[in-house]
Amino acid sequence: MTSRISLASILAESAERFPDKTALILGETRLSYAVVWEQARRYAALMRERGIRPGDRVALLLPNVPHFAFTYYGALALGASVVPVHALLRAEEIAYVLEDSGAALLVTAAPLLGEAAKGAELAGVALLSCLDGGDATVERIDVAAQSVAPLDALLPREPGDEAVVLYTSGTTGKPKGAVLTHSNMTWNATTCAFDTIRMEPDDVALAVLPLFHSFGQTCVMNAGFRAGGTLVLMPRFEATAALQTMVAQGVTVFAGVPTMYIALLEAARTVAARPTLRLAVSGGAPIPVAVIDKVKEVFGVDVYEGYGLSETSPVATFNQAWYGRKTGSIGRPIWGVDVQIAAADVEGEIKILPVGDSGEIVIRGHNVFSGYLNNAEATAAVMVDGWFRTGDIGVKDEDGFFFIVDRKKDLIIRGGFNVYPREIEEVLAQHPDVAQVAVVGLPDATYGEEICAVVVPVPGADTEKMPEAVIGWSRERLGKHKYPRRIEVVETFPLGPSGKVLKREITRTLVEDGEG
Repeated sequence: MTSRISLASILAESAERFPDKTALILGETRLSYAVVWEQARRYAALMRERGIRPGDRVALLLPNVPHFAFTYYGALALGASVVPVHALLRAEEIAYVLEDSGAALLVTAAPLLGEAAKGAELAGVALLSCLDGGDATVERIDVAAQSVAPLDALLPREPGDEAVVLYTSGTTGKPKGAVLTHSNMTWNATTCAFDTIRMEPDDVALAVLPLFHSFGQTCVMNAGFRAGGTLVLMPRFEATAALQTMVAQGVTVFAGVPTMYIALLEAARTVAARPTLRLAVSGGAPIPVAVIDKVKEVFGVDVYEGYGLSETSPVATFNQAWYGRKTGSIGRPIWGVDVQIAAADVEGEIKILPVGDSGEIVIRGHNVFSGYLNNAEATAAVMVDGWFRTGDIGVKDEDGFFFIVDRKKDLIIRGGFNVYPREIEEVLAQHPDVAQVAVVGLPDATYGEEICAVVVPVPGADTEKMPEAVIGWSRERLGKHKYPRRIEVVETFPLGPSGKVLKREITRTLVEDGEG
């Protein structure tokens, strides 16, 4: 007899336990768990009427609105799998995801309908929309679902059945669809809720991370619903509005990427109100120690940093209360997951390195995906001896805590010396005039690559004198082969849909502009 499971049970069972409790808040709208689950089952019934069957894939191109949860859990309850689509993609990119995933349906919202409709047409995929202000010729799922009887109950699936396909950012060619199972996603949400982040039913979490991204999807929505907490939805991050919303709604949990914390600190200069946060977590990219310290000073809460990838559902390691925390560390492996450091230059096998040695972070456990959709070659390249090769360089200390050194692909080799941008960024982030910093390698005729630090200054900084001052300051704090010879001052960084700094875009722009 096989076990049965469904990621949709995260919402279904909390609706049984806390039917009258507020599950979602958006502005003045407050929806109970019972209502959210009923709407999910109505959406499931409507999708079934439109031909969606168990095993089909439903693509979601939606902002952080209640309809995301309705469609997500509705599709899962029907036995379909979900393909979240980044909200900033253009029509051709949307069409690629739809075609590559073989999606049978795309559900979008009026504000995103322009590119979504073009993408769906290019891919020949059926389209449903929601919210006012869209094209009257596109059927509204939110309207049509109200006239159908809700699905009686969710359809259980096998643990290894596909639940979610997350498309990677495509930094090396076309995006790849990482296939996550019901077991992967349910375990990751459960361990996040009860062992890692340790959320409580009384918690109110700000859901401002995009729900189409693995971090927001698992650590905020799925974990929040698993714990029976309340989610306050924000369709778009704006620091001042986020501070005001957190205060007004009594938010106790904030999860964000480093750029969000930096923006909140800047907003706090002019906004007096402070939320009463119980927990703050960071992921998606390394957060500078200087930012963690400043958040503690300004908001009175520690930032607990974690680490993971789309392919690991996403959480793999985290600073957990059970073990204490180490500033600058990505923590220890989460419950049920094994993480080690392996030789990065050994192909075809996993050679585990001793404690203290630098190497590639490798992961195995209930969180590791089943492979890349339609791409056995790419899967074989990262799955070796049951381990997932992350491509990230790290080190494990004697207490079992892991530290990110850098991405293998972001390694700068200057004059034969290996230089890791993360180390330089940690130092430059402490400079009083530096608000944000990203270090990249630029082509150089003499050294192969030259180190360039791109900085966003704090308000009031003398930007003309800044390059020379930062170079001098960093020369005093970094080895000869490490300090940046070039400083570029910019107003903002290019960001991906999840708020991560796009280093490759920075490098490309500098090279194209002849700065390299």
